[in-house]
Amino acid sequence: MRTIAALFLSLCLLPAHAQQYPSKPVRIIVPFAPGGGSDFIGRFIAQKLSATLGSQVIVENKPGAGGVIGIEQGVKSAPDGYNLVLIASSYTVNPSVYKLSFDPVADITPIVQISQGPLLVVVNPSVPVKTAKDLIALAKAKPGELNFASPGQGSVIHMATEYFDNMAGIKMSHVPYKGTGPALTDTISGQTQVLFSSTATALPHVKSGKLKAIGVTTAKRIPALPDVPTVKESGLPGYEVVLWHGLIGPKGLPKAIVDRLNGEVNKALKLKETDEQLQNDGVSAAGGTPEQFGATIKKEIGVWRKVAADAGVKAE
Repeated sequence: MRTIAALFLSLCLLPAHAQQYPSKPVRIIVPFAPGGGSDFIGRFIAQKLSATLGSQVIVENKPGAGGVIGIEQGVKSAPDGYNLVLIASSYTVNPSVYKLSFDPVADITPIVQISQGPLLVVVNPSVPVKTAKDLIALAKAKPGELNFASPGQGSVIHMATEYFDNMAGIKMSHVPYKGTGPALTDTISGQTQVLFSSTATALPHVKSGKLKAIGVTTAKRIPALPDVPTVKESGLPGYEVVLWHGLIGPKGLPKAIVDRLNGEVNKALKLKETDEQLQNDGVSAAGGTPEQFGATIKKEIGVWRKVAADAGVKAE
């Protein structure tokens, strides 16, 4: 009887616990440097949550090792809802190229996917192609002669390009850089010919004519470039890569807290001002359930493991 009474009492206390959260500031760890797309998304969501949770939500940047350092700190913190982590799609690439000290599926609590957007396939204007199909044909005619840039060995952009090569049956030569800036600069100058880039990074240079957009990696074309076909349309029907950001917590985060955070973020994502802000960064709102986000993470880890194995990709 005592056991039953204790269980009944604990169940009665759960709603009160959820209502009390948060009773102090909440920290969102952004595992990348200030000023980039991930930092923008993290600070934007922190601002929205601060207003709706009734408690301050702060952002702490913890860059390093492709985001692994900050993520490890976050997932190993207490599962009380006061230490959350903003992750990007690179999270699902990291298990293929880094030795992690945690299980990227079992040791986390997915909360919500925040954003989604494409990579733009861009080339130097001197490259005689108009579509991804043309690029594949040129690469087959000149195996190994086309150079593609990336912001680093094992980055999501590197992996997305290797995925493209593998599916198309071609081989372009990889030129890794230390960051997106130099990769972009050398593609504009013609030192490298091809770059898979975030929309926000490449679009201004496409508009100015310094780069030529030949494809988008999502299933649908994007409003900013309605005449640029998807890679799927252009000869690779199975190819799709989505850049995204989302919120996770440590394993064991109480369901009441997960549901509260998921609900507040979903409400914020439906606001017109949110859509406008995200569009400025070249992405759109995602949303959905924790279960949907968890399924995306698990699926993509499997995809990138195969890509890394097929291409022999290892972090340097």
